[in-house]
Amino acid sequence: ALRQAQGQPTDWEKWWKSDDTRLVHFIGKDNIVFHAIIFPILLKLHGGYVLPQNVPANEFLNLEGRKISTSRNWAVWLHEYLERWPGRQDELRYCLATIIPEQKDSEFTWKDFQDKNNNELVSIIGNFVQRVFVLCHKYYDGKAPAAGEKLDQDLALWSAVHGSAEEVARHIDHFRLRDALGSAMNVARAGNKYLSDSEPWKLEKTDPERTRTILANSLNVAAVLSIVLEPFLPHTSARLRRMLGIGELPWEDAFRSDLIGPGQELGRPEHLFKPITDAEIQPEIDRLHASVPVEQQPSTPATSNPQPAKANVAFDDFAKLDLRVGTITAAERVPKADKLLKLTIDLGEATPRTVVSGIAQHYTPEQLPGQQVVLVANLEPRKMRGVESQGMVLMAEDAGGKLVFVQPKEVIGAGAEVR
Repeated sequence: ALRQAQGQPTDWEKWWKSDDTRLVHFIGKDNIVFHAIIFPILLKLHGGYVLPQNVPANEFLNLEGRKISTSRNWAVWLHEYLERWPGRQDELRYCLATIIPEQKDSEFTWKDFQDKNNNELVSIIGNFVQRVFVLCHKYYDGKAPAAGEKLDQDLALWSAVHGSAEEVARHIDHFRLRDALGSAMNVARAGNKYLSDSEPWKLEKTDPERTRTILANSLNVAAVLSIVLEPFLPHTSARLRRMLGIGELPWEDAFRSDLIGPGQELGRPEHLFKPITDAEIQPEIDRLHASVPVEQQPSTPATSNPQPAKANVAFDDFAKLDLRVGTITAAERVPKADKLLKLTIDLGEATPRTVVSGIAQHYTPEQLPGQQVVLVANLEPRKMRGVESQGMVLMAEDAGGKLVFVQPKEVIGAGAEVR
């Protein structure tokens, strides 16, 4: 249906009506009633459509101890991440996949992102692949060696690798993606243990044939790793395949041990991941807190009871804020953003301000022209969905999450200072 909507005709009915279609709804817990009751009833009453076979519903993902709020800029914007961390998509995918809130609410923190990268991606996957390729280039001029007779140690390796691959498939089939990624990582762990136990760098001089077998097995484990990691780390899997000199492999090949044949030309050793330092991660934490004024920083999820007052701040800190009354002269939706509206606000300046605000679920664009609002006028501009926002509109939020404007009781001239 999507491809047809994009001008690429396709037979959409087979995806919604064919008996061999498996319809699965991946949703958030706030949509359970609709997707598990109302929508299936509509499909059943209409007739001709397959019903959802399963409705995996995730809990909520919080950010640095607080609920995500795009209207308050308490969020990590993907396009900004890609600009600041070019080529590091898989690192973020990995961290998010390890904390999917499948059974309970979970939390993303930049320190956890750093730890997952350094202690798991670098130390487990990267370390295994780097050691194998360095040794193969050192001993065999970058060509895959031929494996000899398999010993008990080799059979134990492949039992662990293929057992982990079976677990990946089983977990994915039951929509347990965190467990599936953990099983995929166990393939790399098995490879690392195999290398550490067999120590081929010590055997090369005394038993070169055994060394060839160990490294041949290790290259084939790397090939299996490129398959089981594909659903989670697609960019890393593609790099690993290029290093191995192979193309895409079907899932069934994850249960083979002969994917890399003798003499296969190998690419140069690459670091699939690189460590992240404290100096690199701290600016992300600072940027998150700096993007939201103290008064607008999110608190814990709203309840029926008022939240306790926040810690005192110095008057000089408050005085740094330039709060102005403005009048909304125009409003429109931001394309491809369900929660965002683009507001044009008159502050009595030569040029009206453009402000992006996450209030689309509380107000329609038609309701807003003429409304007076209070604006934080001296925030650094930032882009949201490609639109530069030149300030922040102050909102009050009740216990139910409803947002209302903070505004003067009487109409006052645009640009009036709030103090």
